[in-house]
Parts: sequence; C-alpha cells; structure tokens
Amino acid sequence: MQDITKNNFDFIRVLLAFIVFVGHLGALSQSDKLYFLTHSPVEVAVFSFFIVSGFLIARSYERSSSLKSYAKKRFNRIVPAYLLVVFLCAILLSLVSTQSFSEYFSNTQVYKYLFWNSLFMNFKAPWLPGVFGNQAVNGALWTLKIEMCFYIAVPFIFLLFGKNNKYRNISLIILYFLSLIFLNYFEMTGRASISRQLPGSLCYFIGGMLLYFNFDKFIRYKHPLFIIAIITVWADLIFNIKLLSPMMISIIVLYIAYSFKFLNNFGKYGDFTYGIYIFHFPIIRVFQTLGLFEDYNPYVMSIICMLVVIGIGISSWHFYEKRFL
Repeated sequence: MQDITKNNFDFIRVLLAFIVFVGHLGALSQSDKLYFLTHSPVEVAVFSFFIVSGFLIARSYERSSSLKSYAKKRFNRIVPAYLLVVFLCAILLSLVSTQSFSEYFSNTQVYKYLFWNSLFMNFKAPWLPGVFGNQAVNGALWTLKIEMCFYIAVPFIFLLFGKNNKYRNISLIILYFLSLIFLNYFEMTGRASISRQLPGSLCYFIGGMLLYFNFDKFIRYKHPLFIIAIITVWADLIFNIKLLSPMMISIIVLYIAYSFKFLNNFGKYGDFTYGIYIFHFPIIRVFQTLGLFEDYNPYVMSIICMLVVIGIGISSWHFYEKRFL
C-alpha cells in the first residue's frame, strides 16, 4: 500500500497559491491587458486549500500525542506569520497612504484594523486610512478565520464521532450534505459571499477528512475514482449546482497528491506557500497604487510583482515562520 507520507502536497499548495495570485493580479492591477487573468479559478483554488487542510489536519490530530501538542502545532503554523502580515501592513502601508504620517497614526481606524484583524475578524476593519482608496488591504485573509475554525472543529469531530470508521463516515457525510444545503441556498439567492463562509465551506474540508479516514480504499481505486470525479464535476458545472463536486474535487486533489512521484520532494527547500498567500494581495495593491502596471509594461510588472511575492514568501519562511515550528 502507498506510503501516506510520500505525497505532492507541497507542490499542490504552491500551485494553488499561484492560481490565487494570478486571479488577484488580474483583478487588482486594474490593467485592461491583464484582465484575462481574472479567469484564473481562484475560488476552486481556495476550496482546494480547505480540502488539503481536511486531509492533513485530520492526520495531524490523529498523530499528535495530546490536544496540547496538536493546538501548539496548529497555532505556530498559522498565527505568528498571520500577525506579522497584519502588523507590517498597518505600519508600512502608511508610506502609500494619502494621509500624512501624523494623520495616519492618529486615525483610530489604524488601531481598529490592528485589533480586529489580530482576532481574525477582518470583516470588522478591512481597510486602513488613505490606503488603496480605503478598500480592503488584504482580501486574502478571510480564509484564515475559517481555517482556524477548522482547526478547532477537528478535536470535536474526533470526540463526537469516535474512532469507529463506519459511524464516523456516516456522520461526516451527514455534515457534508448539511453544509451543501447552506452553500447552495446562499448561492442560489445571490449571496455567494455568505455561501463561502462557514458552514458552507465545511463540505470541502470534510471531503479531505473522508479521504484521509478511507485512504487505503482511495488508493486502491484512485484511477476509476479520478475519472468519475472529472465527469461529475462537469455535470455539476452544467447544472450549476454544487452537489457532489466538493467531494469530487477532493478526489481530484488527492489523486494529484498521490500520483506523479517525481514531485514528492518539491518542498525540500521549504514551505513558502503560506508566505506567498498572505502577502501577495497587499503587494499587488502597492504596485497598482504606485501606477506601475499603468506607467510601465504590465506584463513585465507582473513578472516583477511575482518575483517580489516569491522573494517575500521565501524570506518569511526562512527568517520567521520556521522558527516557530
């Protein structure tokens, strides 16, 4: 049977981060020449992150020696770098604010931003005074509060559903369809932004969990499951309803994770994904605010922007994130 630790999750996460980056680049650059990049499947990439988390966090909890050990590992992976980007944005973006330093730092919005964002409640104070036209500073951070909720939910799921795999599978499938009801209701009523929140996004996380709990069966039948998943996702797209597609996308993601062995060592130089994800949004906005996409060749500026994001992602890992792990 295939070794569960030999996988391509490092490659997948970097790929998903770049799909999100490309989509946001097209939308935030405000360049007509880059608008085609908005077709990047950002939503699918974000939900795929939840799928990967469902699989890996279930494994992390099951292998942790105690709840304290699990909580410490999850806290150290997410919170330090998250707080870093919140505080750096609050301080450094004063340089691109339309307000003077004295006006900026005397504005209570700066401290509201720091307070609410530090609590993962980005929606309470998403903007900084005079920065980016008082629009959201870092729209990518909305997923982190959901990720934290997933981390908290996993011990309760294990506690409530026990270790009996049959009972646990049935319970998770029920949760999956309850989540889908929420997701589809708000999408059909034109409130997609609500549908992506909890519990709507839970179905993707559960998809990853179910595949972890049934890993041996998945590996045994992964090729026919992959073909069925591709067909089912297309069917859901045609009928414009999410019924089986979250589970099927989970199968596709896990199929990629446990195929293509040449990608197994992709993360040997470090895990840069998180840094790329949490820093890319404000970096693109700074480029746009400085007029770089407008005054210079937008394609060249896109490459430079990408290199800056990669550089900061690598630096964040080596000089900050891995010290907590």
